Amino acid sequence: MYNDSKRDWVGSLVVAALGAGVITSFAVSQGQNPLEGLGITAIAAVAAVIIDYLL
Repeated sequence: MYNDSKRDWVGSLVVAALGAGVITSFAVSQGQNPLEGLGITAIAAVAAVIIDYLL
């Protein structure tokens, strides 16, 4: 009846990246290196998608 096999990977990745990007943009505004901020955002987004897949 309910098929959960179809997941929206792109949507999950975008939402996770936006959420991580908000916090990272604050850190960059406080003096963090922008490349480190982008790396943190990417790692957080991928981790969120993996966790979403496993749960």
